[in-house]
Amino acid sequence: MEKLANSMNIRVFCQPVEDETEIREGLRILVPLDLEKEKLQLHESTALGFNEKKIKILELRLGKYRHIVQAWGNIAGKLGREQLDLLLNQLDSRLDEDMNFFFRIDKTRLLKSRKVVLTDEGNCYHFRINISAFPRRRENAIEAAKKLVLEKI
Repeated sequence: MEKLANSMNIRVFCQPVEDETEIREGLRILVPLDLEKEKLQLHESTALGFNEKKIKILELRLGKYRHIVQAWGNIAGKLGREQLDLLLNQLDSRLDEDMNFFFRIDKTRLLKSRKVVLTDEGNCYHFRINISAFPRRRENAIEAAKKLVLEKI
């Protein structure tokens, strides 16, 4: 199996008025891995938001390819064909110069109705997938990202 990604980072902000347990559950819906069993750590940090309110930041980093495969396969299966086509059509703008592929999942819709929906809004789960491409050129990264989306790994 061709390796299409080097890492996957998922980050979500938890506002003071939000239920952190619910947000963690949303993360489990998207990434159905047993973090303890797989020796994965959910990193926590804080930042100051508007009006000096503390915002908790939860971040999960997947570095093993089998974890990335499981997570992306789950997410892609929940996104559906129409949204995967949208990712394909926007590949060029979603890929940065470091070969990172970005997308966001709507946090409100996930938590309220368990629907996995792409969004451009800020209230979301942020995903960054570092694409594996050799030689490391943009054209190769775009082709690898296409395979990732089309094959759902």
